[in-house]
Parts: sequence; C-alpha cells; structure tokens
Amino acid sequence: MSSANNHKASIEADDFQLKHFGIDVPFMNHIGLQSISLDNDCCRTHLKLKRELVNSRGDIHGGALMSALDFTLSVVARAHDPLNVGAATIDMSTCFYEPAQSDVDIIATCKRRGKSIAFCEGEVQDRDGGVLAVARAVFKLVPRVR
Repeated sequence: MSSANNHKASIEADDFQLKHFGIDVPFMNHIGLQSISLDNDCCRTHLKLKRELVNSRGDIHGGALMSALDFTLSVVARAHDPLNVGAATIDMSTCFYEPAQSDVDIIATCKRRGKSIAFCEGEVQDRDGGVLAVARAVFKLVPRVR
C-alpha cells in the first residue's frame, strides 16, 4: 500500500474515532473535547486541561470554555434528531464564576425546542461538581446538508 493510501486509511480511522454524537467536528477534535452522553434533553462533554488551551495564568482559556459550551449546547438543541438537524447559534451569553484549573465537564439542557428555534442552558463544572461558568443560548434549527 502506498504512503498516500496509508495516510488516507489512518485519517479515516481517526475521523471515525473522533466523531461527536454522529458528526465530524474538526475544531472540537482540535481542542480535545470528548463527547460523553446525549439524550433528548441533556448533553455531556468533557474537556481536559492541557497546555494548548491555557491562558497566561495556567487556567483553561475562556474562549476554549465558550467553544465547548457552544458545541455542547448546540448538540442538545438538535438532540431530537442529531443526524438530520443542525444548529446555528443565534445568541449566546456566558458568565464565568471561577477559573477552570482542572479538567471540566460541560452539561447542557434544552429548555424549549420549537420547529426552528431551541433555547438551551449549560454549565461548566470542575471535577468536584463546582460550577465554574454558565451559559444560555438560542439556536436556529436547520436541515443538515450531507
């Protein structure tokens, strides 16, 4: 097998392993977000503290946390049909309470879902369950293009 074919095979294997609730999200792979669980009204993800994600104080950067929140909230927005519905962020607000100095869990719930709009809330928790940040977001539900 040629080098190009070997490379293609390894990318396909890696892509399969890095899917997030049935879809490929390269940026979430890049920051190392792990997809944990999804049901109709709740989504859980996990983000490890790693050097590439920290700010000058050694805490997980707020932008990395907001990216993880936005993704996790968007997943729960489309949880009723995750392979056929996409979610585009209309609005998101985030409040930070404490710095993220360890691995974190992101938990999101869908509070209301209509035909084309979903309202979601989420929080970032440290390993002891302490709330470090909270977010609310509104998403436009759109058909996924394959």
